[in-house]
Amino acid sequence: MRLKKNDTVKVISGKDKGKTGRILSTDAKNSRVLVQGVNMVKKTVKKKNPQDKGGFVEVEAPISVANVAYVTKDGKTTRIGYKFDEKGNKVRFAKKTGETL
Repeated sequence: MRLKKNDTVKVISGKDKGKTGRILSTDAKNSRVLVQGVNMVKKTVKKKNPQDKGGFVEVEAPISVANVAYVTKDGKTTRIGYKFDEKGNKVRFAKKTGETL
């Protein structure tokens, strides 16, 4: 998976198309990411103690990595590739602009 935690991404398909957010976590095995403020679902929460409030809470649900695109600093979406820099380290780069990430 080329996307990492704290990358800014834009949703390119689905009910939240057009929204942008930061990746909170990734699941490489299932090819899913958790994006802040995207794919919100209601979840029931039980009271843990008498002072606690139970009820419905809105939380983010995972979204497929194929439905998001990386957003560069100038706000445009791009795909991510890998290349080796001068020191021989493997680095990610934006395919549209060529800048290293």
